[in-house]
Amino acid sequence: MARTFRVLISVAVIGAVAYGAYATRDRWLGGAERLLGIQGAAAPGEQAQGERRSGQGQGSGQRQGGGRRGGLSQFSGPVPVLAADAATTDVPVYIDGVGSVKALNTVTVRAQVNGKIVEIDFDEGQDIKKGDVIARIDDAVYKAQLDQAIAKKAQDEALLAGAQRDLARYQLMVKSASGTQQQVDTQLSLVAQYTAQVQVDQATIESAQATLDYTTIKAPIDGRTGIRNVDIGNLVSSSDTTGIVTLSQIRPISVLFSVPQQQLARVNAASAAGALSVQAMASDGLAVVDNGTLAVVDNQVDPTTGTVRLKANFPNDKLALWPGAFVNARLLVETLKGVIVIPTAAVQRGPNGTFVYIIREDQTVAMKPVTVRQQDDVQAVITNGVAAGDKVVTTGFARLQDGSKVQISTGTGAAAPAAATPNADGQPVAGAATQADGNAANDGQRPHRQHNGQGGGNGGHRKQSADGGAAANPAPNADGGAAASTNSTATSAPQQ
Repeated sequence: MARTFRVLISVAVIGAVAYGAYATRDRWLGGAERLLGIQGAAAPGEQAQGERRSGQGQGSGQRQGGGRRGGLSQFSGPVPVLAADAATTDVPVYIDGVGSVKALNTVTVRAQVNGKIVEIDFDEGQDIKKGDVIARIDDAVYKAQLDQAIAKKAQDEALLAGAQRDLARYQLMVKSASGTQQQVDTQLSLVAQYTAQVQVDQATIESAQATLDYTTIKAPIDGRTGIRNVDIGNLVSSSDTTGIVTLSQIRPISVLFSVPQQQLARVNAASAAGALSVQAMASDGLAVVDNGTLAVVDNQVDPTTGTVRLKANFPNDKLALWPGAFVNARLLVETLKGVIVIPTAAVQRGPNGTFVYIIREDQTVAMKPVTVRQQDDVQAVITNGVAAGDKVVTTGFARLQDGSKVQISTGTGAAAPAAATPNADGQPVAGAATQADGNAANDGQRPHRQHNGQGGGNGGHRKQSADGGAAANPAPNADGGAAASTNSTATSAPQQ
């Protein structure tokens, strides 16, 4: 007990000393710094930091005032936007699916008889026709079997001929009463036996001939050979599973792809009216590799994926499709005739649904609700709310409201809807259009910063630039997201 008490007292003393050292650390460190001269070196940095803090307070007020003045002057003119005309055109309706390429017919060429390969009559990767010789097997044994069957038939035919002559004599003897009817009946049975034996010999000959023909292996279909699995001198048999070579028919070729089961009724209705066109798309989703037709719709839906398989055939004249490769397929099920289309970027979404900004003749915008039938990355089909020839805003929505004055910037964004143009790497260029002054216009997903005319608020101040303009800091847009920071001096109208 006494030993335990001494241990506890020692621990308490050590803890008290440690706490005292921790509490007075600043005093000890300050004395050490004064002794070593550290304070004199650190003082200028602390003084400069204090000056920066004081100057920051003054400069903040100056920037706020300048930001208000710059913001008020910047947003006093019309809103710069890009626009496009609504057009009337025919729009194809596609159903996209992902699938794989499969040879129209695939055959693993195998030997039907046992023997040694004595000849290979094809090159790997060669296109061959049906009936062309692929390989030959040593046929010496099978020729001997055929000769034996032929000789056996000749022997039985001779016996049959003798029995037939005896039958004719017995029949004459019966008529002259020098013979019995029993001899005639017995000879008839013997003739019938020899006749059947000759028929068996003929079948044996045909079997031997077929076996001999199997030693010459021919192509069963038109196609292209793969890599051969045997060489000259190898022994092959009918039980080999690898075969001699695989022959695939790739002209024409098939593509198996899947579509959601919700589209099945639409596909069946369209296919009932005629053959449907299918396009095989490149990996970039823009270039068409080959055009084909829908061959068959599978007779059941896969319950694990909720999709149905479709098969399309392609001529594949340029050999752009290869068995086993993955491919994107696009099935044309309908073509919308004479519909109104606008760029997809012009369609906006609000609490009350989709709408667009239409530019009126007085250069003001009107917010119009629209009904979108379908849309993709490039264009949207409008069934209600927009007429052909209407000019719709495609870029610059952040500062727009119903009745706002706008200024249409000249650039590629004012053109009619068109497919995305691939860049140097072959990828589609989507998003911003280029304005006349060379700056990239907003693509609608990164709108200009909204301005409420006050210039205040957290993070919403504008910093006065060297040329008198205002560089906008990111601020929330109409949807609550952060709008992109843009150089407003490039797109704003002249100051009033």
